[in-house]
Amino acid sequence: MFEIYKAWNRKFVVILWGLVIVCMLASLPLVFERNKMEAQFKDVEFVMDYRDLLDISVYHTNPGKFVDEQLEQLKRAQVPSLAVYESTLTELAESRRVELYSSHEAAALLQKPGLPNENFTYVLFTEPTSQEQLLNLILPAFKKLNVPVHEWSYNSNKGLIIEMQLDEASMKPMDPDPVTLQMLKDKGFNIVIRLSNRREFVATEMDQLLTTLTTSYGVKSMIVDGDAAPGFMNEGRSSENIVEMGNLMTKHHMGLAIIEPLNLKSAQRGVTTLAKQMDYNVFRLHSISELDADKLTENIPEKDIEVRIRAIADRVSLAVKDRNVRMVLLNAKPSKNPGKATFTDPLKPLFESLMGEEGALNQIQNNGFSLGDAHSLDYHPASWQKKFKPFAIVGSVALIALLIAAFLPYLLLPIFAVGLLGSAALSVLSLSVLQQVLALGVGICAVSLAIITLIKTLRKQSAKPAAETTSFSSRHARIAFLYIRTAVISLLGAIFIVSLLNNITYNLVIQQFKGVNILAFAPLLVTGLYLLLFSERMSYKQITMKAKRILNSSVSVIWIVVAVLFVGISLYYLSRTGNEGTASPFELMFRSFLENTLKVRPRTKEFLIGNPLLILGIYLCFKGRLNALYLIVIGVIGQASLIGSFTHLHTPLLISMIRGIYGMVIGAFIALLLIGIWELCTRSWKRWGHLLNA
Repeated sequence: MFEIYKAWNRKFVVILWGLVIVCMLASLPLVFERNKMEAQFKDVEFVMDYRDLLDISVYHTNPGKFVDEQLEQLKRAQVPSLAVYESTLTELAESRRVELYSSHEAAALLQKPGLPNENFTYVLFTEPTSQEQLLNLILPAFKKLNVPVHEWSYNSNKGLIIEMQLDEASMKPMDPDPVTLQMLKDKGFNIVIRLSNRREFVATEMDQLLTTLTTSYGVKSMIVDGDAAPGFMNEGRSSENIVEMGNLMTKHHMGLAIIEPLNLKSAQRGVTTLAKQMDYNVFRLHSISELDADKLTENIPEKDIEVRIRAIADRVSLAVKDRNVRMVLLNAKPSKNPGKATFTDPLKPLFESLMGEEGALNQIQNNGFSLGDAHSLDYHPASWQKKFKPFAIVGSVALIALLIAAFLPYLLLPIFAVGLLGSAALSVLSLSVLQQVLALGVGICAVSLAIITLIKTLRKQSAKPAAETTSFSSRHARIAFLYIRTAVISLLGAIFIVSLLNNITYNLVIQQFKGVNILAFAPLLVTGLYLLLFSERMSYKQITMKAKRILNSSVSVIWIVVAVLFVGISLYYLSRTGNEGTASPFELMFRSFLENTLKVRPRTKEFLIGNPLLILGIYLCFKGRLNALYLIVIGVIGQASLIGSFTHLHTPLLISMIRGIYGMVIGAFIALLLIGIWELCTRSWKRWGHLLNA
C-alpha cells in the first residue's frame, strides 16, 4: 500500500509542477496589466517651494526684485509650478504686504509709553491695493480662534491690533494669500497648494476654499503640509472628516501628491484614507529637501560642488525612472556662511542641476518622459482581473508545497490540500493579508526550489561516469542551460508576487511588500539545510544520525572564527538589503557609473557575487568537485536579489526585468573570468606544485 502511495506521490509532483505552470500562464495577464498601467502618463512636473524664495529674499537688499528675478530663472529652468502654503502673518511680512510689531515696538513707533500689561501683535498694511483682500484673510482666521482684533493706523496706513503675542500670532495658518496666487497666475505659473490640518476642519469652508483655488487660480493638485492631512484630527471625528476631504477633492478634480517615505521622518497621517477616498487620484512626489540643497553651498572646492550638482541631477532622474515619481519638489533655505562673511543660498546650483546636457531635465526626457502636469496612474482594474487572482493563489500554494515536499516528500498531497484550505479560510478574514503572506512565501520557496532543483541535477550528473569526459561545448551549453533554468524557476515566484500584489496601493507605496530581509536570507538557510542533510537521498533515520553527529562534533578555533565571520557577513548582507543600508563614497561612484553607462543599474549582489559564484559552482561540479555545491548555496544571493527586484512594487516592471537581465549577463562574464583564473591556478599547480615539496 505504501509503495502505491509513493508511486502516486511521484506522479503528483509532476502534476503539481504542471499546475504551477498553468497558474503562472494564467497570472501573466495581471502582470501585463500592471506594465500597461505603468506605461501611461509620462509627464513629470517640477515644483519650487515659493515660501523658500520669500525666506531667502529677506537677506537681500531688494527682496521684491530678488523674488522676481528668481521667478524668471525658474521659467528658464523649466520649472512651471510653485508650491503655495496656507498663509501666515510671517509670510505676509516677507512678501512686504504688512509690517509686524510687538506692543513694545508699536509704542516706540508711536513715540508713547508702552502698556506694561499688554503683549499684542500690531499689523500695519503697506499696500493700499491689497489691504481689503488681506483684511478678509486675517479677520476670519483670528475670529475662529476667538482672538479679539481691533483697528489702528499709523501715518494714514491702516492696521490691526491682534490680542495675541507676536510669535504665536505669526504662526497661525490662514487661507492662502490671494494676492500671491493672482500674481503667480499672472506670471504664467501653475500653483500646487499645500494644506495642513492645523486649522479646524469645516467642510463648507473647505469646499469654498477649493472652489476658489480651482476656478480662480487653476489649482490642480495638493501636497499635504506637515504630519497629517487636512481633516485628520477634529475632536475624534478624524475618519469622517478625511472622507469628506476626499469627497471634496474628487468634486473639484484635484489630485494628491504623496511624498516618498524616504523623504519623511514619519508617515503623514490620514494620507492613506484620503487617497482611498479619492479613488487613488494620486501620484508620487520626490523632494529635494532644504538639507539636501544646503550641501550645495558648503565651502568646498568648485569641482566637489559640481559633483554634488550632478548627484542631485542623477537622483532626480533615478526617482522618476525607477520609482514612478511624477512630481519633484525643490526646496532651499538661506544659510549663514562665515567663511564668505555673507548669507548664501543654493538656488543657483539647484537650477544648474536641472539644466544642461547632464541635468535632470535632459536625463528625464532622454529616458522617455516629458515635462508637464503630474497625473495619477490610471487605476481602473477590469472586472476580469478578479477571475485571474485565484490562479496566482493556487500557483503560489503549489510552489510552496513543492518546496516543503523536497524535505517531506510523502506529505506533498496533504500539504497542498491544507495550503488550499488555509488560503480559503484566510481570504475570508483578510484577502490582503493572505496575498502578502503568500507573496513572501512564494518568493522564498521559488528561490529555494530553484537552487534545490539545481543541486539535485548536479548530484545526478556527478553519478554519471562520463561527466568528466563530456566535450567542452556540450559541457558549457549544459552549464548555460542550468543557469538559465535556475533563474526561470526563481522568476516563477516573481510572476506570482506581481500578480498577487497587483494593486495601485503597492505602486504608490501606500502598502509595501513585507519581509524583504526574510526573502534575502531565508533561502540561504533553506538551501544550506537541504544540502547538508537532505540532498544525499538518505533515510530519515540517517538524516537524524548525521544531524546528531554534526551537533556533537568538536568545535575548533577555526570553526569559531568561521562562525563569527559568517554572522558578520550575514548582518552586513541584511543591512544592505532594502533602502536602509548606507553605501560608501566609492560604491556610490560605482553605482553612478553603472547607471549612466547602462541606464539601468544592475544589483551588485547579483553580478558581482551571487551569479558568478553560482556559475563557478556549476562548472566545478561538472569537473567532479561536488564540494562546489556550497558555492551554489552562496549563489542563492543572486537569485534572491533577482526576485527581490520585483518586490520593489513601485519600480516599473520593465526596469526590474532589464536589471535582472543585466545581472545575469554581466554575472556570466565575471564567472567566465573566475573560471579562467581557476583553470590557470589548477594547471599551474599541476605543473609546478611538486616544486614546493622538493
